[in-house]
Amino acid sequence: MSALSALGFRRPGAAHAEPGIPGPHPAVVLTQVTKVYGGGVRALDEVSLTVPRGTFLAVMGPSGSGKSTLMHCAAGLDSPTSGGVRIDGQEIVGLDEARRTELRRDRVGFVFQAYNLIPSLSIEDNITLPLRLAGRRPDREWLDALVERVGLARRLRHRPAELSGGQQQRVAVVRALAARPTVVFADEPTGALDLHSAHQVLSLLRALVDEFGQTVVMVTHDPAAAARAHRALVMADGRVVDVLDAPTAPRLADRLVALGGR
Repeated sequence: MSALSALGFRRPGAAHAEPGIPGPHPAVVLTQVTKVYGGGVRALDEVSLTVPRGTFLAVMGPSGSGKSTLMHCAAGLDSPTSGGVRIDGQEIVGLDEARRTELRRDRVGFVFQAYNLIPSLSIEDNITLPLRLAGRRPDREWLDALVERVGLARRLRHRPAELSGGQQQRVAVVRALAARPTVVFADEPTGALDLHSAHQVLSLLRALVDEFGQTVVMVTHDPAAAARAHRALVMADGRVVDVLDAPTAPRLADRLVALGGR
């Protein structure tokens, strides 16, 4: 049994259950979400989406398709013009900023293309900083298991500049998981990495889903990255125009070409 499994980070029922076994609530639910910006620009047009627990969802589409806006609304970083957003059963539309910040802190993890690590802090302090700012004590056993899983146990006293880009992104993944969130949103997490490092990070994200039941929603422009997901949404003009189960890079690339490229 792995250290993470021993700590209970797995889907209910079995260690190797099929992805998507539901918990008390789906991880994320969007109901007819519309987002209109100034000048009448409709970035999202009545998008409905359910993300079951324990799944890896990729979101793709040409530039301006609405994929980043979808992530921002789903994660509570932005408010839709209309429609509903639930995270772990909690409706977040209509919450004041303080409540939304609290919900994001407790139930949402973020991994971005930029690692957003603080250069002057050690790797360990970078991982635990969000918890400490929230007034929460880190779960030492949990964090030890995470850093062991991502191969960083001997690097905790290093500074970010002493690590490779792939290692820094793995630090960002651990930081996102430190509070045991309901869902991790990853925005172009491999965009700044070489092919080898990108493969390592994508393998890690997939393993966290398949082995330990984490839920991941990843926005990416890369068909090869999206092909690591269980399911891929393809967006265009603010709408979901295709859903591919067990996506492959060639199918995704062909779909993007048909929509006019990235």
